[in-house]
Amino acid sequence: MQDELLVERQDGLMVLTINRPQARNAMNRAVAEAMAKAMEELEADDSLRVGILTGAGGNFCTGMDLKSFLRGERPTGGGRGFGGVTEKPPRKPLLAAVEGYALAGGFELVLACDLIVAASSARFGLPEVKRGLAAAAGGLMRLPRRLPYHVAMQTILTGGMMTAERAAHFGLVNEVCPDGQALASAKRLAAEIVANAPMGILTSKRIVQQSRLWSDEEMFARQAPHTDAVLQSEDAREGAAAFAEKRAPVWRGR
Repeated sequence: MQDELLVERQDGLMVLTINRPQARNAMNRAVAEAMAKAMEELEADDSLRVGILTGAGGNFCTGMDLKSFLRGERPTGGGRGFGGVTEKPPRKPLLAAVEGYALAGGFELVLACDLIVAASSARFGLPEVKRGLAAAAGGLMRLPRRLPYHVAMQTILTGGMMTAERAAHFGLVNEVCPDGQALASAKRLAAEIVANAPMGILTSKRIVQQSRLWSDEEMFARQAPHTDAVLQSEDAREGAAAFAEKRAPVWRGR
């Protein structure tokens, strides 16, 4: 039996490839549980700085495996929700490299990521309403935060698909690349992140996520403990020294 989740670790990256091309990478419980374990490893291993999600065989993920659903299976894992990711994304940056279809739960996996690279022929959608379902893995909550209200509602209520170009037009996709190049493009983008200071990256992501709930009156006070820790870190001194000495910094993550 083939490994249904391929895991590559190299140069600070963890690349997770859903490997069910015969089912257009539809998500089952086994893959979700394996993905959740990989997320735990990404969190715990200091040598891993960025994660990338992608799919094998020309598609990203077409959502829940409906045949498994009819057997009573739910494609969740590790207390992290659909695909082992959507309800508890990692604290480290996570990129989506999308070829082909990213539909239903597959699109919701994409929406759980921090950056999105898509091939020109990629298609995104939440077709749950066409199947008597609802996009319960984050799509109904995250998509209206990323797109103008009426654009998001058209996607949600019609169940129609959005092209990579249209998604990029509205800022949902960071980069559109030629077909077959999504993973390579995502790796290049991830390498730019890996080159930066670990504490600064983690703290920046945490503040961006948490500050949505902060009022204008409290936001700087709420931010201060996080940014103060960065300013007082060894990496902050190393960054300044490296700039002054015109050399590449050597980050220690503390």
